[in-house]
Amino acid sequence: MALQAFRVFERMARQDDEKRHRELEAKLRKKAEEEEAAAAAERVKLCPAAQEIEVETTEHVPAADAGEDAGTQESAAAQGAAAPSPVSVEPPGAAALAELPTRQEQFQTNPDSYNGAVRENYTWSQDYSDLEIKVPVPKHIVKGKQVSVDISSGAIRVAVLEGSNQHVLMEGKLTHKINVESSLWSLEPGKCVLESRQEEVVFPRPTYTPWQHLSRFDKINLNKGDEYWWNAILEGEEQIDIDKINKERSMATVDEEEHAVLDRLTFDYHQKLQGKPQSHELKVHEMLKKGWDTEGSPFRGQKFDPSMFNISPGAVQF
Repeated sequence: MALQAFRVFERMARQDDEKRHRELEAKLRKKAEEEEAAAAAERVKLCPAAQEIEVETTEHVPAADAGEDAGTQESAAAQGAAAPSPVSVEPPGAAALAELPTRQEQFQTNPDSYNGAVRENYTWSQDYSDLEIKVPVPKHIVKGKQVSVDISSGAIRVAVLEGSNQHVLMEGKLTHKINVESSLWSLEPGKCVLESRQEEVVFPRPTYTPWQHLSRFDKINLNKGDEYWWNAILEGEEQIDIDKINKERSMATVDEEEHAVLDRLTFDYHQKLQGKPQSHELKVHEMLKKGWDTEGSPFRGQKFDPSMFNISPGAVQF
């Protein structure tokens, strides 16, 4: 059990380190893209000016009529040269849709799509036992009674109520069965709150979102019927490659006994770094202190000295 718990601890540490590396790489990649976009915009802005300077450096013609003709030709040439390079402006929605991530490596850098994906009308993530879905809703949706969420063991439907009509945001059959009794949903303005059976976890708003006019999200936590990794939420949608996700179990899925072993291993590690007694030594020291000054003890009257004993970890049962 101790060896198994230590391996879990080691995997969790390695997982945290890999996550930090991914976040750093994402920041560097984003910064490089922003610098490249800024440089491209600067080049587009400077291009017409360079053409105007080239036109203005034409030779001077002394005659007045010739000068007028040359000026007319120069104006026409300048207009003709500038015309082929208009700057096209796309609507915000189209630009946002183009920014949607498409690769699993991109999904893994966003906590809202970690081990899941970003879809056109929702994002989803998963761990070994639970699924988390975030569905954007319009700004005027501020109360839970304005949202209709129907969850069954094999299907889900999310809609907003607009007068006597319903606008469906997400609907379809689930790829696997879920535990309806343990599945929850909530509506929180301005931030993403994920409800679970253990605790409430608050995350920042998603990095990737094509819904620029939306500021509220409907959050849904689904408890898997069986513990295995999903490759899609709804039937018929694009599937993710589960070989590219992180399949390590989170600390939330570790039972109390394994938690206790991990805590002890962490404590022993820090004690060893500081040159202090580890948990197995402290336990023996506590027992020795009880009989140190008892009648018949050869150490009675002496100061307790733990350095007199060499205690191996295998000599103590926890």
